[in-house]
Amino acid sequence: MNVSEAVANRRSIRSFSSQPVDDNVIKRVLDKASRSPSGGNVQPWRFYVLNNDAMERFKQTAEAALTSGKPQNIEYSIYPPKLQEPYRSSRFKCGEDMYKLLEIEREDKPARLNWLSNNYRFFGAPAGLFCFIDRGMGAPQWSDLGMILQTIMLLFQEEGIDTCAQEAWSQMASTVHEFVEPPENLMLFCGMAIGYRDQAAAVNGLVTDRAPLEDWATFLS
Repeated sequence: MNVSEAVANRRSIRSFSSQPVDDNVIKRVLDKASRSPSGGNVQPWRFYVLNNDAMERFKQTAEAALTSGKPQNIEYSIYPPKLQEPYRSSRFKCGEDMYKLLEIEREDKPARLNWLSNNYRFFGAPAGLFCFIDRGMGAPQWSDLGMILQTIMLLFQEEGIDTCAQEAWSQMASTVHEFVEPPENLMLFCGMAIGYRDQAAAVNGLVTDRAPLEDWATFLS
């Protein structure tokens, strides 16, 4: 698989099969991904991997936290409070397209909330990771995280393995911190579900739109 094929094939998978992912494959991918760009070679990322027994224990912990309604520390707002156009419409259409595949009506808020809670089950993935960054880092180092996360997802595609990057975990930071026990200076940036897509799940048919090139790229003369 070449890079173009990996980019075209990558999807945010939201329903995984129970097929396990070997720890050695995850190690290989992360090791290769360490060559991702990093300003000043700071390499600000810190990863914690969940697989096998650790994943099962974490899922039980997260489920208990969801059921209890335990207050959570929220690391950051995922979207600006007043998302401007055209970004608002893009986000809205993504949600509507997904719920259409799931056959959940807009008015059925309980069903939508129930579906969203699957974020905190890693969408059934057998493996996952959490990406942290030192709280002293700034926006340029956050961009480094985006680059290594994309590299990781493309390398998993090369291995025939699917992923879903999940900023939603930033909203459940207390539970993650209590389980992972990272140094106090680390902030949870996101999680990532890792596994093999459930081929029968309708939601995995979601292919989000992309704006045409002329909408976002200007070639200067």
